[in-house]
Amino acid sequence: MSGDDAGQASPVLTGETPTPALFTGRRWFIPSALLHELDPDAARAGRRPRRTARDWVVDFSCFLLAVLVGAAAIEALNDNPHVPEWLAAVDQLTGALACAAVWLRRRWPLGLAVAMTPLTFVSDTAGGAGLIALFTLAVHRPFRYVAWVGGINAALAPLYYWVRPDADVPYLVSVPFAVLLTVAIVGWGMFVRAKRQLMVSLRDRARRAETEAELRAEQAQRLAREDIAREMHDVLAHRLTLLSVHAGALEFRPDAPPAETARAAGVIRESAHEALQDLREIIGVLRAGEPDDTGRPQPTLGALDTLVAESREAGMKVALDHRVDDAADVPSSVGRTAYRIVQEGLTNARKHAPGTEVTVTVTGAPGDGLTVSVHNPPPEGEVPPVPGSGQGLIGLTERATLAGGRLEHGHTPEGGFEVRARLPWGC
Repeated sequence: MSGDDAGQASPVLTGETPTPALFTGRRWFIPSALLHELDPDAARAGRRPRRTARDWVVDFSCFLLAVLVGAAAIEALNDNPHVPEWLAAVDQLTGALACAAVWLRRRWPLGLAVAMTPLTFVSDTAGGAGLIALFTLAVHRPFRYVAWVGGINAALAPLYYWVRPDADVPYLVSVPFAVLLTVAIVGWGMFVRAKRQLMVSLRDRARRAETEAELRAEQAQRLAREDIAREMHDVLAHRLTLLSVHAGALEFRPDAPPAETARAAGVIRESAHEALQDLREIIGVLRAGEPDDTGRPQPTLGALDTLVAESREAGMKVALDHRVDDAADVPSSVGRTAYRIVQEGLTNARKHAPGTEVTVTVTGAPGDGLTVSVHNPPPEGEVPPVPGSGQGLIGLTERATLAGGRLEHGHTPEGGFEVRARLPWGC
């Protein structure tokens, strides 16, 4: 019989693993039990596996082997003077029934093995069917069942050969040989079972690995979207605040000189255009479900002067104390974080403390880290409430933490507000 003999799915081998694609086209040459274990739908529905072409070949081979062993036993019975004719006839009838029962081994492996134990004790011709039933049990059931049935068969061997001695083989040879044969059959079946379990385990691990890879990809996509959202908040908040400031100037100074009105209108138009352009790009990225691959350059610490100049053009009073000799030496991630901190600080000062002079201080050196501070004094007079959710400062804190630094913000003793961050800058 084949070492890859298949059978009914074992409860130990259950698992929701997909039928492997490499079996497609040759599933009829795979054991039905293995296909059943690798088919999650069949396992959940509790359907019995259908015999494959290989199963029919193996089952017929097992039946033929049982018949051949029984035929050899019939010849030995006829030559044994210790067995009367009526007992030989009963033995042959019992052996025929045992051989026919081999076809049920897939459906009831434990029941067949248990039933074969007394049959093989009273019938020589049922010996082949009994070995096949024991092998099937070892393949499809846990070791505790195999140990009990196999142990009983091995324990009955001395009594069997004492009651029905072999005419040609001595007693002291027959008993060890029968026990060794039982152990070999059980070991072979357990080896096949272990191989089946390994196959199912590998398929299950492959499925889990694919699922984990999909989860990691989804998480990476979600993190990329969150990063895009933070970038969008920083960019749009800055540009829309500039637009609001100039629009407010036009509203409260309708008698402004034409040149100043034209300049403010130009800033509004340019800010609105850039905001819409950034919004289109980000929406396109989100619709595509992919990270931002437009190649748009990200701001670094070197763009800080441009940011301050843009704020001054909008009418803000900004004092920049930039004491970093070569901004190009700052790591890009650290420089981008510092830029966003200053950008958000200027945006908040413009909204909540209009007309005040904002002080931006950037200091640091390789090995000492980079310190960024945005401070504004308390505003003069009443400031109309400006809607805000505080998400900007939360996002800045998260940015600084991801960069390996820390960020603090809050009111100063004199009533102003300060955002202060310390970022790492290795040697």
